[in-house]
Amino acid sequence: MERQSPQLEFLQIPCGREWQAIEILRIQHQTIEQRNHRLTLSTAKNWLDAFRLRTLPLAFSSILLGAFLAVGEGAFQFSILLSALVTTLFLQILSNLANDYGDFEKGTDNINRVGPQRTVQTGKIDPRSMKTAIGLFSALAFFSGLSLLYLAGVFSDLTTFLVFLATGLVCIVAAITYTVGKNAYGYLGLGDVSVLLFFGYVGVLGTCYLMTHHFSSIYLLPATACGLLSVGVLNLNNLRDIENDRASGKNSIPVRIGFKAGKYYHASLIALSFVCFALFDLLFIEGWLKLSFLLLLPLYARHVSNVFKTHQNKDLDPFLKQLALTSLFSTSILGISIFIQ
Repeated sequence: MERQSPQLEFLQIPCGREWQAIEILRIQHQTIEQRNHRLTLSTAKNWLDAFRLRTLPLAFSSILLGAFLAVGEGAFQFSILLSALVTTLFLQILSNLANDYGDFEKGTDNINRVGPQRTVQTGKIDPRSMKTAIGLFSALAFFSGLSLLYLAGVFSDLTTFLVFLATGLVCIVAAITYTVGKNAYGYLGLGDVSVLLFFGYVGVLGTCYLMTHHFSSIYLLPATACGLLSVGVLNLNNLRDIENDRASGKNSIPVRIGFKAGKYYHASLIALSFVCFALFDLLFIEGWLKLSFLLLLPLYARHVSNVFKTHQNKDLDPFLKQLALTSLFSTSILGISIFIQ
């Protein structure tokens, strides 16, 4: 009889209990892989929730508006727009992560919170990991901002470079200290001023300057309008959370003046924003396009009407997204008018 080779002996197919054991190991390994895959997907979803990407349209509105103003002067630069949007993306995510951590740290995020649950509060992300992410996005925002200044060509002008560098650093610090730290300014009712400054003047005028390399006082009108709409979104957020904020010692404007007065304050923000857009159109836009601001009137009026019809603070939540999209729409209308004229 011919002797079987060692290779064939080694490759003999297992049977009986050996086969059952191998099948069990295969199933266990497959189960572990599936579990790890689910955990990976869950972790990614938790971070996406923490990033709160739905806030980006509002953040991008000021950058786009500044770029549209540069278009009107024939100085638009796509590379600067893209870099500014990326920097704003990092700053907005940084702000959202810091708010997640800061409100948890102070106990403001709790079971009584009306708005969407935060990730640290619910245990989806541990505080140490959140602090690491805050540091990471601070660095990303800083270096992205430096690249933006390089593309804009301000390195050659020391004074301009230092002004924008200082502004960028203030943006990073402000994004963190809104809720983080013992003297978080968001708990002192100063968030509205900060939002007007950064989402209005810094975002709009800064982007425009980096493209045109000069400042025009009439641009204060659209910058103010854009900033006021952003303040309106913050005010809605504070109106929605007024009861929990009051109990947690977060002295926002609505907490200071009350729910009803907070609605009138909100209406004044929207009305003044509309006036600023209208004045800019009438003074800057030519021909029939100067009346394009009238397209905004039904949206603004309906929004304010809906807010006043709401009697429960929790029912204000849908209007945050609505106003953020209205801000983006307003920017687009103005941009189209500038581009066409």
